Amino acid sequence: MPKTLPILLANNPFLRKKALTVQSKDLPEVRQLIPVLFNTMYEAEGIGLAAPQVGIGLRFFVMDLSNSEKIDKHIIINPEFIERSKECSESQEGCLSFPQQFSEVIRPNTITLRFMNIEGQIEEMNAEGLLARCIQHETDHLNGILFVDHISSLKRNMIMRKIIKDMKKNHTP
Repeated sequence: MPKTLPILLANNPFLRKKALTVQSKDLPEVRQLIPVLFNTMYEAEGIGLAAPQVGIGLRFFVMDLSNSEKIDKHIIINPEFIERSKECSESQEGCLSFPQQFSEVIRPNTITLRFMNIEGQIEEMNAEGLLARCIQHETDHLNGILFVDHISSLKRNMIMRKIIKDMKKNHTP
């Protein structure tokens, strides 16, 4: 198994596919992929990475919101929102599939999530702030939704033009 995987970029059609539910029989494969996702995310200096972003069509993602005071790593499999607050806030988001691109996105402030842990057990979690935002962003990836789908078409088109221009520049011999 490779140490890291290439991250699919914005215009890759795989990012628009809905990921498949992880079954119990898939857990050994998912366990092998978890360190690869974390390594890929760290190499790209991200805080979250969904399996579809590296070409894996299964419903799981990793996050690490750790700072110098606390460790805050998460492995989320088959997330399902139980509740999302009516109160929303706007905050800047970026995405590893959209390198160096950021935009303000409005999302619910708090969420309650049901998910499977790496042992195959069902858990629930309440989240707010950056954790809630990151969970919503990564869960969107599992549903074929990108952060640019939450912004105006004008901003989205500007970001997509920039991404395509950068891709052409970086792939020209």
